[in-house]
Amino acid sequence: MKQRIFSNARIVTVDEEFTGSVVIENGLIQSVDRGNTSVLGAEDWAGDWLMPGLVEVHTDNLEKHLSPRPGVLWNAHSAMTVHDAQCAAAGITTVLDSVVIGDLDEGGPRSQTQHTSIAALHQCNEEGLMRVDHQLHLRCELSAPDMLEVFHQYADDSLLTLVSMMDHTPGQRQWRDLKSYRRYTERNGRYNDAEFDAMIAQRKADQQAYSLLHRVEIVRECQARGLPLASHDDTLLSDIAQAVSEGVAMSEFPTTVEAAQAARGAGMAIIMGGPNMVKGGSHSGNVSAAELAQLDLLDVFSSDYVPSSLLLATVMLGSLEGWTLPKAVRTVTVNPARAIGRQDRGDVAVGQRGDLLRVRMNRVGMPLVLETWLSGKRAF
Repeated sequence: MKQRIFSNARIVTVDEEFTGSVVIENGLIQSVDRGNTSVLGAEDWAGDWLMPGLVEVHTDNLEKHLSPRPGVLWNAHSAMTVHDAQCAAAGITTVLDSVVIGDLDEGGPRSQTQHTSIAALHQCNEEGLMRVDHQLHLRCELSAPDMLEVFHQYADDSLLTLVSMMDHTPGQRQWRDLKSYRRYTERNGRYNDAEFDAMIAQRKADQQAYSLLHRVEIVRECQARGLPLASHDDTLLSDIAQAVSEGVAMSEFPTTVEAAQAARGAGMAIIMGGPNMVKGGSHSGNVSAAELAQLDLLDVFSSDYVPSSLLLATVMLGSLEGWTLPKAVRTVTVNPARAIGRQDRGDVAVGQRGDLLRVRMNRVGMPLVLETWLSGKRAF
């Protein structure tokens, strides 16, 4: 592979920032040097940031393309390639595509797209159509009656990298506030009071019947395969205690400071959403990412449902008291990479994969991705 040299770049590693140059050869970083270089063929980055490629462990962005409007299902291959392009444009070089298995809405879009989206992921990978590195994250809706059957179909999938356990039953975890839950569920159509009460009753009945049973089986199956596990929307100390007893290593989107503190005490990685940081709070009324960051209770950012939020949230995080840009960059690079067992990416360092970004701040302080490189090849 052709050697590439990027010079006069503002390099951001996991520990520091400095002006320097980077050499990539055979897909790997061969050298990282301070100062400029006069080597023939070096590409002058004119002081733009050079950062590691972003690592995304939980994004629902694909869902927006699979079901762009209520009642509309889109071609899965088309959805996958556009989602891939958006990830590349946002600077994401490793992405775990989150596919929800188990649909709380019988016959809903998730149940209709879960199989086609995973098939499209494999086919687009095999045909070399992807710009960035895609893996699979199964989000298991524990109280859904059909969840376990679907999980068994994909438990040994070659792309499966992470499994998370969710329980979106109203009245607890993310949806403690039933008013917020009602606003969210009515975004595509309204319920009268009787219909809403009946739906709540059904959700709670399903939770009672399936949630614990399914959770026990998911934990057992993942432990047998050595698959990383994440909990979701931890709220109470008992939620963290349960996750710790199951060997869960990641707490996705804890909803309270208390849960995040318990997760930290247990050595779990704490994941928060980039949109939460950018918008200044949770759309569900839960704890803000900024509050946890100021308490040093944030390890990983996920773009959740907006790929571009990942880089913007990082820059915002780096400006908070007690944070620096390198520390903030760790939340979207090396920290998530190590959390999913990837040792070969996440830093601008010799021997790491050549996954790099060229980033420039525009006049209104918005970080813009100018170039994305995957294993030394231009992806955007």
